[in-house]
Amino acid sequence: MRSSSRKRRRTRTPKSDWQLPLLSDMGLRPEQQRLLVIIASALGVVVLAVGLVAVVGSMGTGYLPDRAATAAAGGPGTARPDSFHGWSSPKLFEPINERAKDAKPLTEKELFAGKTLADEKKLTLKLVAQELGADCAAVLWGPDLVEKAADGECTQAARALYTSSDGRYVAQYTLLNLRDAKAADELVAELKAGYRGGWTHALQSEKASFPAGGYTEGGAYALGHYLGVVWIGRADGAEPAPKDDFVSVTLTLRGAEKAVYRRVVAITGQQPS
Repeated sequence: MRSSSRKRRRTRTPKSDWQLPLLSDMGLRPEQQRLLVIIASALGVVVLAVGLVAVVGSMGTGYLPDRAATAAAGGPGTARPDSFHGWSSPKLFEPINERAKDAKPLTEKELFAGKTLADEKKLTLKLVAQELGADCAAVLWGPDLVEKAADGECTQAARALYTSSDGRYVAQYTLLNLRDAKAADELVAELKAGYRGGWTHALQSEKASFPAGGYTEGGAYALGHYLGVVWIGRADGAEPAPKDDFVSVTLTLRGAEKAVYRRVVAITGQQPS
């Protein structure tokens, strides 16, 4: 009996890897099940690809995958940073949340009197170009960003271009004079969502410039009814190395905001904490 049982087990047809219980219950043979799985897998790849195209398409025309695409789509003067961070207006700028309370226009003297910005780590940024004008649209590119600045009733745009004393870094600070803090916060939100499709134009100078296609970083800070935009990079266009401290460069560049802090003091009579 044992011998007969062994023979029956040896002659039993091995179960196929493609023999799935659910499909077997439906009466499908192993080869039919295998074909069905292959077809389903192929359809899954197609569905995934179509979904990916739909997601990319939903990002809108403002999305551009790399620096080369940005330059090709926007033309000359449409460089933008590779990374971006934005912040809404903090409480200390509440005294100047509305331009009506800070109506005096910005002047070149208060913005550009200091020709250098320095930090405690001996990093020094030297002013090499400056500009203050009433045409905010002229310093921005990207239709959505330009429109948002117009909605915010931008009346002044200041730009200052710096280079570090060792020639290693290039940095630009842009300051927009808007209607109120709400308008400034909305511009920060616009940049967070679409900085790849709209940014500030770079000031031109023989002493310093952002290399075409080079790596840069940017940020925007609502300061009451003002918007400050920082833009930094290495002069050679390379990505930051371990010895590079872009945080220190950014903090040093934000020394250009002193004029805004002075306006808070002029209204409150107290130094902001």
